[in-house]
Amino acid sequence: MGMTMTQKILANHAGLDTVVPGQLIQAKLDIVMGNDITTAVALNEFKKTGATEVFDTEKVVIVLDHFTPNKDIKAAEQCKSCRTFAYDMKVKNFFDVGKAGIEHALLPEQGIVVPGQVIIGADSHTCTYGALGAFSTGIGSTDMAIGMATGECWFKVPSAIKFNIVGKKPPHVSGKDVILHIIGKIGVDGALYRSMEFTGEGIQELTMDDRFTIANMAIEAGAKNGIFPIDDACIAYAKEHSQKPFDSYEADADAAYDEEITIDLSSLQPTVSFPHLPDNTRTIDNVGDVKIDQVVIGSCTNGRIDDMAIAADILRGKKVAEHVRTIIIPATQEIYLECIRRGYVTDFIEAGAIFSMPTCGPCLGGHMGILAAGERCVSTTNRNFVGRMGHVESEVYLASPAVAAASAIAGKIADPRKIGGNAE
Repeated sequence: MGMTMTQKILANHAGLDTVVPGQLIQAKLDIVMGNDITTAVALNEFKKTGATEVFDTEKVVIVLDHFTPNKDIKAAEQCKSCRTFAYDMKVKNFFDVGKAGIEHALLPEQGIVVPGQVIIGADSHTCTYGALGAFSTGIGSTDMAIGMATGECWFKVPSAIKFNIVGKKPPHVSGKDVILHIIGKIGVDGALYRSMEFTGEGIQELTMDDRFTIANMAIEAGAKNGIFPIDDACIAYAKEHSQKPFDSYEADADAAYDEEITIDLSSLQPTVSFPHLPDNTRTIDNVGDVKIDQVVIGSCTNGRIDDMAIAADILRGKKVAEHVRTIIIPATQEIYLECIRRGYVTDFIEAGAIFSMPTCGPCLGGHMGILAAGERCVSTTNRNFVGRMGHVESEVYLASPAVAAASAIAGKIADPRKIGGNAE
């Protein structure tokens, strides 16, 4: 029996010829990552190991992004502990305010992650790096501590679902619509502890930013990881952003999958996830009349330059509704600068939006966009659980940058195909 792409990567990093679903393995790690929240928790566990240094000063990555710039004294103390640890341990890939960004956009951009790696991160959306043909998954702070000390982590080898992507994307349909459609189809536990492996000729229709978005939300279907083939687009991205050598893996022709699901891109529409679960999806023509109070465009899911371009194209020359607070957050400093170079910041501000420095901010109800009771927000983030963005009586509607920008203008959830602009 052949192996899936994920299984091949795990077998290689465990020093084994083959692995099978359900097998427990100890694998070597290429990257161990944490943020200001989870690293602060991991430090006590790291001390318990007795280690006096991290296993590799280049392979441990710490990004201060969730509550930064510090929103309160507790956040400041957490960041201080991370900062002290990073300096004491001589962590080379430490990203603080001024050079930081949202972790899952920053690591690919900075060339830290490349195809074929095994990556753990103390953040559930670490599965983002599967867009680059890597095995990446979220873990807890204890596993992060052990990983920093030893450079290894244990895994239960996942079985897989094969998603065959076919067809061509219609205008205003993006990677966010693809993954919301999939989650709506299989449910928030539809891929529980399984690998979501994407294949098919339709993948060439997906930009790398589309793929990052899709892989990022694999966890919202319960998946252990999501992973894309290492094709020409992936290789070009890796070579543009990194000097690291990398390995290419592909699934065996006789690899076994629990099930196979075909996704025809040409049949998709802009899609919205209603409260309070990501699988509560509706296509844009079935959303009804939902008035909103806030729009957030950004996060590790949709804060990349393609997302900024889509939003700018729709907002350019228009005004957001008077009662809608529109918050736009680029995911990294480089994306921030590129938005300035392209004139997007002018487009956003003239439309009546605000443009923030890179931060996770409102996504997790952290700061810079908290909702009050009864308020509704259209957000390009990844979760819409009860109280996710503020008060337990607020509501979050997940959508693409195109839908979010159109909704900001309309003052209610809106179809970007009816607002104007050329975003695709």
